[in-house]
Amino acid sequence: MFLNILLLVGGLVILIYGADWLVAGASAIAKKMKVSDLAIGLTVVSFGTSAPEFVVNTFAAWQGNADIVFGNIIGSNNFNLLFILGITGLISPLVVQKSTVWKEIPISFIAVIVLYFLVNDQLIMNNENMLSRIDGIILLVFFLGFLYYVYKQLGAEEATIVSEKQRPTIVLWGMIIGGLFGLVLGGRLVVTNAVEMAQMMGVSEKIIGLTIIAAGTSLPELATSVVAALKKNNDIAVGNVVGSNIFNIFFILGASSVLKPVTFSTAFNLDLYLLAGGTLFLFAAMFLSGKKKLDRWEAALLLAVYLGYTTWLVMKELN
Repeated sequence: MFLNILLLVGGLVILIYGADWLVAGASAIAKKMKVSDLAIGLTVVSFGTSAPEFVVNTFAAWQGNADIVFGNIIGSNNFNLLFILGITGLISPLVVQKSTVWKEIPISFIAVIVLYFLVNDQLIMNNENMLSRIDGIILLVFFLGFLYYVYKQLGAEEATIVSEKQRPTIVLWGMIIGGLFGLVLGGRLVVTNAVEMAQMMGVSEKIIGLTIIAAGTSLPELATSVVAALKKNNDIAVGNVVGSNIFNIFFILGASSVLKPVTFSTAFNLDLYLLAGGTLFLFAAMFLSGKKKLDRWEAALLLAVYLGYTTWLVMKELN
């Protein structure tokens, strides 16, 4: 068991560093090629911050570990929304732009609703509950629509190429290759050891996915939002979380199910209800003060709900 814990933690560390190397190397090469910061942000950085979730889900879907596939994404989204915004909102009350309130937060809520109806096939038909390849294609179409929306939102901004110390191209390609290798190795270690730990502890893959893996793969979002909050950059702190939740559902679950259809357990519906409720609360919080702001008491409530719910999940599993 101790060895499995070490390998799982090591896998998460390798995942995080792999994503960082990939983003840094690819961004530097893109800048050398005079690609705009906007294009880099929409492609390299967006993929890099969600690369841990993507790689873990790819391995889990391919190996048929359906509970890890859904536990990782739904758990990561709840961790992002409740824990990360709770922590960052306690650091500094979060005031956000009008577009985030009226567009990005509602889109993240729509993503939860779309996923709910796609996976609960028995609500409409008597088919087995699953995320099929057709469902995955539908999610990816939504993702393309979201990317188009982001492009239109930022299209009017002038992108500038920031001058920085240039590294040799061969070093940058080494970072990209090393990052990709780290992602593959880390993802493999995380999934394999998480499954073995669940079996040895007598707990479900669902709990492992919703807690350890979900929190671990969300570390890049946590670091980004905390740093943004400390620098009073509220739009990044909130936008990072909301954008990541949209990305996780539309792109990662979409890609996972296109690779291999994933059976859905209705036990995850409660977690989806929590995610939908938390998203609606975030939307409502923007109006409670009349300043499009998440106050500290609201952030504390989000954090308390996450800690309470996670504790209840674990205790329920162990009893």
